[in-house]
Amino acid sequence: MDDMDFPTPDVEIESVAPAELKARIDANEDVTLLDARMESDYDEWKIDDENVESINVPYFNFLDEELDDDILAQIPDDQEVTVLCAKGGASEFVAGSLKEHGYDVNHLEDGMNGWARIYEAVEVEDYDGAGSLLQYQRPSSGCLGYFVHDGDEAAVIDPLRAFTDRYLADADELGVDLKYAIDTHIHADHISGVRTLAEDGVEGVIPSAAVDRGVTYADDVTVADDGDEFQVGDATIETVYTPGHTSGMTSYLIDGELLATGDGLFIESVARPDLEEGDEGAEDAAKQLYESLQERVLSLPDDTLIGGAHFSDSAVPADDDTYTAPIGQLESDMAALTMDEADFVELILSDMPPRPANYEDIIATNLGQQAADDEEAFELELGPNNCAASQESLAGD
Repeated sequence: MDDMDFPTPDVEIESVAPAELKARIDANEDVTLLDARMESDYDEWKIDDENVESINVPYFNFLDEELDDDILAQIPDDQEVTVLCAKGGASEFVAGSLKEHGYDVNHLEDGMNGWARIYEAVEVEDYDGAGSLLQYQRPSSGCLGYFVHDGDEAAVIDPLRAFTDRYLADADELGVDLKYAIDTHIHADHISGVRTLAEDGVEGVIPSAAVDRGVTYADDVTVADDGDEFQVGDATIETVYTPGHTSGMTSYLIDGELLATGDGLFIESVARPDLEEGDEGAEDAAKQLYESLQERVLSLPDDTLIGGAHFSDSAVPADDDTYTAPIGQLESDMAALTMDEADFVELILSDMPPRPANYEDIIATNLGQQAADDEEAFELELGPNNCAASQESLAGD
């Protein structure tokens, strides 16, 4: 859509930076968005929040010189409206058309692409291990990562390629050396930053169990086996093999306080088991996931924090605004964690969402079997993550 050449509006249109829009949403302000993308794009991926009123009116409805009254009737004329599109071109044009009709409008700078570049670091206040722990949050796709630092060393878990410069800059600002870049598994929803950071002198780490999927760069990184430990100052990161979401899915226990579970367990759901072997292998993978959760995760002390690699729109953050929760709380809140194996498998196979967009190309890129430059990698991962089983069927009773 934004590749079209739209005429420059005859009126001046104010732009809103994505970070400014996010701040308004976080402050619980009422926000009205007019999304000018095609209906299929809007249905797949949009800005969603309880304080956001989101309206979808595709841009082509505004191309005629005379706007249809039925179109205008869909758009509130008694409040500020922020228009958005994919990259910012169509939204400025649409906002101009509306302003000429007396609407109070602005448009989102760089559109959904700009929204996808928001990446926030929030301290995990309930972490009581050595040093400090940050949770990175990407609201556009619900991606989460972790940055632990103690003394003059740091490690990042599940880094995103799009933000590799951010990790190095954060390490610089904290006065620490980024020692490790660690992946929990071969991701299907975003491009990993492990190899890019390794090129900058950071020690890349991938699970040994993931290598058999066809990783082409295993000789260039450290391969972690179950039980291996990595020291970051006085903090210890222990490798905990937790297959199920994928055959190589591995969690990392940070100083005995927080288990970074990758896509194995989230605070509102568990992993989907079909992204590696498809529907045919999903049942066996679900059984493997059940065993991992029962024997490797839920066996940890109840106050151990769980921090997944994703959060959904339905996830409720903790008091410190991180998407973390103690194991004991998850067992109480999530019925799936107290079921027997047969019921668990039946439940998570019953209602899986669509697979992540471009997941086959993303997996191939993360295996090193396919190349993508920075722009191509960014475009590949735009959209929702969909790495969890249905939250509707798993959360609560």
